[in-house]
Amino acid sequence: MPRRRGPPKPITRDYLERSALHYLERYAASAEQLRRVLMRRVERAARAGVSDREEGCGLADAVVGRLVGKGLVNDSEFALAKARSLHRRGRSRAVVARTLAAKGVDRESIARALDALAEDSADPELEAALAFARRRRIGPFRAAQDRAASRARDLATLGRGGFSFEIARRILDAESPEEIAGELHDRSS
Repeated sequence: MPRRRGPPKPITRDYLERSALHYLERYAASAEQLRRVLMRRVERAARAGVSDREEGCGLADAVVGRLVGKGLVNDSEFALAKARSLHRRGRSRAVVARTLAAKGVDRESIARALDALAEDSADPELEAALAFARRRRIGPFRAAQDRAASRARDLATLGRGGFSFEIARRILDAESPEEIAGELHDRSS
């Protein structure tokens, strides 16, 4: 059964701050992402006629600024943590950058997060492609008898995942996942 909402509450600084803290208890967020969450509440209250949109917008900006000032919201830390999480799940640098940009993270923080990924690994793109292939069960994770017939489809899947042709070819040409893992280990040593 869908959750029924009552009428929206009037927008006050305390209400927005409690809402922001409740959101941050549950989710990591960039300053812009938190602002969007608060603005949805402001918009809902403005449509219902219980609060002024302009005043609510100013209050939302003030609450986000206060939380950033207290260090509860830090775009650089958020970008780094999100980039590492996406990388572990097999997302390419391009996808990581687009995801962070969509979350409202500035370009400098995105660049620092991508640089940190490069420092963490000898070849972060190859590492992510291997994780991607594992999750999708393609390339060296596919049954040997099905690999040749599925090569074009697997190549396209890796391409749509944001990986270059060279990276995709290296993954698909590997006899086993251990071959790629060994290559990554040799580079890091």
